Amino acid sequence: MTVNALGIYEKALPPVTNWERTFDLVHELGFNFLEFSVDESDERLARLDWSEHDREMFRHAMWRTGSRINTLMLSGHRRFPLGASDPKIRERSLEMMSKAIDLCVDLGIRNIQMAGYDVYYEDKTPSSRELFIENLKYCVQMAAQKMVMLSIETMDDPFLNSLSKVTYLKTQIHSPWLQAYPDVGNLSAWLGNRVGEELERNIDDIVAVHLKDTLPVTNTSPGKFRDLAVGEGSVDFESLLRVFVRLGYSGSYTVEIWAPKSGNPLENIRHAKQYFSQLFDVVGIRQEPITYGRAA
Repeated sequence: MTVNALGIYEKALPPVTNWERTFDLVHELGFNFLEFSVDESDERLARLDWSEHDREMFRHAMWRTGSRINTLMLSGHRRFPLGASDPKIRERSLEMMSKAIDLCVDLGIRNIQMAGYDVYYEDKTPSSRELFIENLKYCVQMAAQKMVMLSIETMDDPFLNSLSKVTYLKTQIHSPWLQAYPDVGNLSAWLGNRVGEELERNIDDIVAVHLKDTLPVTNTSPGKFRDLAVGEGSVDFESLLRVFVRLGYSGSYTVEIWAPKSGNPLENIRHAKQYFSQLFDVVGIRQEPITYGRAA
């Protein structure tokens, strides 16, 4: 039996008004950690400019509740991508990465999950690919200097929608500080991905895993990559978790769901937690014990 930590994505929770209460809630809901979001909204991008006092208060909230954050999810690069045609946007994207690395150092976060888009809101070109790789190389150099891992998520976008594409990218940027963060929902949604074999061939490059349900891309459907309750999609979680167990994967899993636009987000989370707890029992995963209470 393997032992794995299980986390919850910040956007699954009600809006944060008090970090200490949020971390307590994460534990009460049965999770080991929170996955911290810096998305493309002005509100969350502002976290990159937190003051020393802001960072100190956040650290104290983690310590007092016995909490940790494994990953900063930097999806803000969707708005300011590394491969943008506008040099000012590319400059902003690199500045964001530099600030994100420093924030991770200050908060004790060891991993930044990168959104694997060359560009998102403009057309893809050979230049957008080349600019992405050039700037990613610079990001990896910055991260390596501070010993922070960069991990590229397999995406809802054809640019980097498989582990094979991420590991090929690693042949262009040679560094132990660049790895892969597979989203098993995204992997499962794309035609042509043999997901079990993808995991087997690339397990040495995987540092964390997203558990998310999706509907597949077909000749007549664009698929659905978000806002599905766990169990509503077509992802074969049991078989994929069995692959991870057989391969001896001991990293963390994060349940990636979003708070519903209507209804109770906590019920949505409790449903997902029960779903995966039952699957963990079936496939032979024991969840890491949860640290309750406050640190001394």
